[in-house]
Amino acid sequence: MNKRGEKHTRSLSVVLPAYNEEPNVERAVEQVSATLGARGIDHEIILVNDGSTDRTGEIGRALARRIPYLRLIEHHPNRGYGGALKAGFGAATGDLIAFCPADNQFLFGEIDRLMEALDQADVVCGYRADRQDAAIRRFNAWGWNTLVRVLFGYLCRDIDCGFKLLRRQVLDRVHLVSDGAMIDTELLAGARARGFRIAEVPVTHLPRTAGEATGASLAVIVRAFRDLARFRLRLSRELRQETRL
Repeated sequence: MNKRGEKHTRSLSVVLPAYNEEPNVERAVEQVSATLGARGIDHEIILVNDGSTDRTGEIGRALARRIPYLRLIEHHPNRGYGGALKAGFGAATGDLIAFCPADNQFLFGEIDRLMEALDQADVVCGYRADRQDAAIRRFNAWGWNTLVRVLFGYLCRDIDCGFKLLRRQVLDRVHLVSDGAMIDTELLAGARARGFRIAEVPVTHLPRTAGEATGASLAVIVRAFRDLARFRLRLSRELRQETRL
């Protein structure tokens, strides 16, 4: 942890999931490190190399030797986006936990917006004000958000936006199971059901200039819908059990 000033008294863990992000990972880590260092925030960076088959792990190991407060977690084989986030959450020691993909599609300097909103919330979700994805990905997101709202009510306008910030207490109460794309819905629906406050702020979304996105693959989509049905049943059971305690 890095304590460089008195303005920020809360510690922040930043989890960066990365799968085959060889062209992006170095800049992503350096952007987070420079941003938090310049602001004097007590922090750690947790890079999760999720079974990459390119040089992501090699670059991550080199970064860990020169970037202060960076830790590397490596999975072999790939565990999925949710699995990567859960590993990062399990390793995090901060009072606050942020996560952001290592694909350089977000400006991490906008963490200031999320931090300000956290004063009135327990979870802050970024939403992509001008989403720079292909039409099929935007259509899939619209369908997913609509279905989640039918099942769980309104959580936020951009459920799967990968830039979020939350208090540690949320993870102490919400049990995350999914290893796939369902994890954002698990987190938000589980938090809302337990009375945690959710806020949302606009964030800049940049077009992917290197690497390849995997979130729109048929296998990922089918798995997410399967996990969604199972989660609705599981959340009901969990809430009934908690009520009895």
